[in-house]
Amino acid sequence: MVTQKPFKPSGVNPALVTPFTKTEDVDETAFRDLIRHILPHVDGLVPCGTTGEFPYLSVDEQKRLVEIAVQEAGGKPVIAGTGAASTPQAIELAHNAREVGASACLVVTPYFLHPSPKGVYQHFYDIAMAVDLPIILYNIPQVVDAVLPRRVVEDLADIPNVVGLKDSSGDLTYTMEILEYAGDRINVLVGHDEVVLPALAGGVSGMILASAQVYPEVWQAVLAAVRRGDLDEARRLQRQVQKLSRIFCRHGGGVAVKAALNLMGVVAGRPRRPLKGVGGALLHEDRAEIQLELEKIGKIEATEVTFHVPDGPLVDRFAAVGLDGATVRSAGLRVGSGAAGEGVNWVQIDVVAGPKDTPLGDAYAYQLTYPRHGFEALTTILEPNLTVRPATLIVPANELRNLRQANMVYGPTQAAVARAIVDHLEWGSIPETAMDDDILIALAAVHPRALDRHALHQSVLAAAGQAIGQAYGAE
Repeated sequence: MVTQKPFKPSGVNPALVTPFTKTEDVDETAFRDLIRHILPHVDGLVPCGTTGEFPYLSVDEQKRLVEIAVQEAGGKPVIAGTGAASTPQAIELAHNAREVGASACLVVTPYFLHPSPKGVYQHFYDIAMAVDLPIILYNIPQVVDAVLPRRVVEDLADIPNVVGLKDSSGDLTYTMEILEYAGDRINVLVGHDEVVLPALAGGVSGMILASAQVYPEVWQAVLAAVRRGDLDEARRLQRQVQKLSRIFCRHGGGVAVKAALNLMGVVAGRPRRPLKGVGGALLHEDRAEIQLELEKIGKIEATEVTFHVPDGPLVDRFAAVGLDGATVRSAGLRVGSGAAGEGVNWVQIDVVAGPKDTPLGDAYAYQLTYPRHGFEALTTILEPNLTVRPATLIVPANELRNLRQANMVYGPTQAAVARAIVDHLEWGSIPETAMDDDILIALAAVHPRALDRHALHQSVLAAAGQAIGQAYGAE
């Protein structure tokens, strides 16, 4: 006989960030505003969890945050994070949550000093017996460094006020095993943003996610699509937010989610030390990628970008590197141009080649000695410590405004130009004598919004191949 449970967690529930001021105080106003921003799109609220940086909160701060969430929830369930390394503190936090009106407690596996499975069972059992409040178990081995054992979950599921499990492991075999052995007694919720769809298809009841405060309406649509059996639509929606979900998961939730919310104009503040939100835990490249992905899903307006493609006579396109058309002609330099790709992965590569003892050699040396800010030239390498021959510089045609853009040029673009040179040497398009006698400068026009490294590599490889072939008379 299955015991009737007092609360059945389900639906879309955001794992709320905790906004902090510049002085690292809890920003209660920002916390209320965040809740009001997302409340119409969610089924419940989860304060003081991992995304909420609970290990950095005092007992009083946690109690106050849960109290605010209850006040702002409009009757929707508030699942209070009350996890702690010690059983007495977890009980204290659970009592505090009940006192201010929480609907349930989310209790993480005891961490740092790892008890035996029997000790883990006893930890949850003692909390459940001490507090008249529904308990949701919480498995997140990425940060706890221990998996909540399936047999422990199976036994705990018999306790009347143990009502659910949040599984943030991302391990679907674990999720399915829990559903198999305990799914008839407790509700399982997915806590890993990257695997929402397969977890829902496997039978979980809902989700507690960091990303559910950034795009909760997407997860509501995924949940609705799964429930009506429209897996094609559910797949489309999951893939739409997959990259952002991956970024949030890989960066521990709170730091990246706060960056996203701040970009959206929802004040989330910065993390508490030792986490860093500015120039620390997140690279500039990651921030730029978050911004572009938010633009793609319509969460923020797309910023204006300038994409300059060199045009006009080919011999006149190298003035920016100190080679005007007259110099290119008089020195008898070789030139070639190629273009390939679609959309933001469309590229144009213009190449000028010739002997080292020409003005090209002077221009090559000048670009390395006096790099232009935003247009820094980079030596082309095939792999670490292996430069291609003829020696080649890549110069961006558009100013690089952030590290993500730089990584697109000094990453897949660099590798593709190197491969094109090696290919043409193997095919004989570039004569062997040119390996030591010649040098090249490749002017690369890469779209500032390019994100797909593989697609960009393929486009540059094709375009560079055309340009080199034209320069050396193969096309």
